[in-house]
Amino acid sequence: MRKPSEAAGKLSSEFDLIARLSAGIHLSRRTILGVGDDCAIVARPHGQLLFTIDSMVENVHFDRRWGTPEMLGARALAVNLSDIAAMGGRPTACVVNLGVREGIASRTLERIYSGLRAAAREASTDIVGGNITRARELSITIALIGEAGRRAMRRDTARPGDEIFVTGMLGDAALGWRLLAGKLKARGDAKNNRAATKYLVERFLRPHARLYAGQRLAALRPAPAAIDISDGLIQDLGHILERSGVGAEIDASQIPISPAYRALTGGDLVHALTGGEDYELIFCVRPGRSESELSRRLRVGVRRIGKIVRGRRLNVIGASAPIDGGWDQLRSRG
Repeated sequence: MRKPSEAAGKLSSEFDLIARLSAGIHLSRRTILGVGDDCAIVARPHGQLLFTIDSMVENVHFDRRWGTPEMLGARALAVNLSDIAAMGGRPTACVVNLGVREGIASRTLERIYSGLRAAAREASTDIVGGNITRARELSITIALIGEAGRRAMRRDTARPGDEIFVTGMLGDAALGWRLLAGKLKARGDAKNNRAATKYLVERFLRPHARLYAGQRLAALRPAPAAIDISDGLIQDLGHILERSGVGAEIDASQIPISPAYRALTGGDLVHALTGGEDYELIFCVRPGRSESELSRRLRVGVRRIGKIVRGRRLNVIGASAPIDGGWDQLRSRG
């Protein structure tokens, strides 16, 4: 981890802070040199190299009052891991930049790193360095390296006739965020709503990257077109359609939603279609594979929701209301 570019508020010595944050980081054999030099040294991957970066910024992506610092650190890595999952890869190493505003205590940063280290261990990912800088808002930026086999999944390989599937349930995280932000009030039975609310909030605060599912999908031939759902089903599927030069038909009745989602919305699909941060996978495979076969293969529930068609339009059949895009990083949330 390199020298911080600026002092970070009323924190202890910069180098003492780096030493404390780096304590307890365990490295695999593929990392030749980790924290402590100008650059880390990581062994060259056997297959294709994957490289991604993502940021979480206070008051844009999170509110510190909503969860623990450990949750925040784990979540920051999970959103990057999901990009690797979407290409069927295995994460290997990451570097972390902390933007620290005035008033953030050293202990808070240590707890963020504790959650980050735990998530990295679970994903077999080495934390090999990073940086600390002064900022107006607390932020966590992670650059993550992964490796794929002979062929990574991409967005530009969907073809007319392909069937469109998703993993897991959709819309839970979007509802969880709205509950935390006070933009959604639970209705109906109070006892059931408490359980539903807890589940939905956890889905937002503790996302899970579908790494195993992505790796198993990448082994199919031909490899599916795929993307993770970070900005909402409609918007993210739209990226596949744009890159592949095709259209799609989606059957709204097949969109998978959880009992908790149904309890709070009565089954309204707007958030399932447009809400982001589920970090499930959308993938497009040649016809002939069943939901049960794919669910067994991926070890997660899978639902067929539509098909790729000729043209450039996305048609949602059976939706009860007009669908307007998804989460956009450059627009405020509604």
